[in-house]
Amino acid sequence: MIPIRDVNRSEHFPLVNVAIIAVNILAFVWQMTQGSQLKEALFLYGIVPSRYSDPTIAVGFTAFQQLLPFVTSMFLHGGIMHILGNMWFLYIFGDNIEDRLGHFRYLVFYFLSGVAAGFVHLVTNWHSTMPTIGASGAIAGVMGGYLLLYPRARILTLIPIFFFFQFVELPAYVFLGFWIFIQIISAGFTGSDVGGIAWFAHIGGFVVGLVMVKVLQWIPRTGMSEPFRRRSERQTTPRLQTVRPQYAPEELDSYGSIAISSKEAELGTKKVLSVSQGLKKKTVMVTIPADVRDGTRLRLKGLGKADQDGNRGDLLLEVQIKA
Repeated sequence: MIPIRDVNRSEHFPLVNVAIIAVNILAFVWQMTQGSQLKEALFLYGIVPSRYSDPTIAVGFTAFQQLLPFVTSMFLHGGIMHILGNMWFLYIFGDNIEDRLGHFRYLVFYFLSGVAAGFVHLVTNWHSTMPTIGASGAIAGVMGGYLLLYPRARILTLIPIFFFFQFVELPAYVFLGFWIFIQIISAGFTGSDVGGIAWFAHIGGFVVGLVMVKVLQWIPRTGMSEPFRRRSERQTTPRLQTVRPQYAPEELDSYGSIAISSKEAELGTKKVLSVSQGLKKKTVMVTIPADVRDGTRLRLKGLGKADQDGNRGDLLLEVQIKA
């Protein structure tokens, strides 16, 4: 299953999440410049359990060199598909966690999840000689935090069924519950000290994310990120909005709503609506005129209920201006 988007839009621009994605991309570009030295770099900056379990190897590294990979490994990837997949999941789920925790606490949350995932991998693959790299442990923590904070958020998901692809909106607890189930099953069928995907690191990061997102919410804000938080507050509502129309029993017309900001109400805006019509969805572009008032209803022709003769009513869309 591939997440396409979630319906939760953060109220603030995700400065830290975007910065983390940018650093990962820069690190990947750096990897591509290493040429024949890439293998040596991965063994130096990735987590290699035998560096810790074998005294004859461990003696060749300082304490700092042994701790460093738990951070640097989070920014290295094994290929273009590896980094694209990780960054896409981080893009989908990370902004909401940052919005809830604040910029500084989200940064702490992300690194704690990643470091914990690295330690779990180390313990469960104690004698492995293969370097482990990737941000997936930290991102698993983000997904764990998302599950706890937004269990019923809708996630538009691409599901491959044989040779066909189906778009389905799933609750977060279904999507993320299935994801962690796959990690647990895969970990159970994969022996320790075997190269490949670090299943136990994913599970460890996910569990730490579940715990740390609550712990960090209990810790009072330091005020360090408040200036950034004020400046990063979004001035617009989502470009794409989902409308689930309500129907009156004996009317063909349906009723729905659209949310816009006060700035958009003043200047006017355009939105893309995904309108539910039974099991199907219809996508339409809507123009909101300038100086529109809260509670104004826009009539969208032909988007209401259809009768037995094929006649279809309209969708009456109420404009809701967010303060």
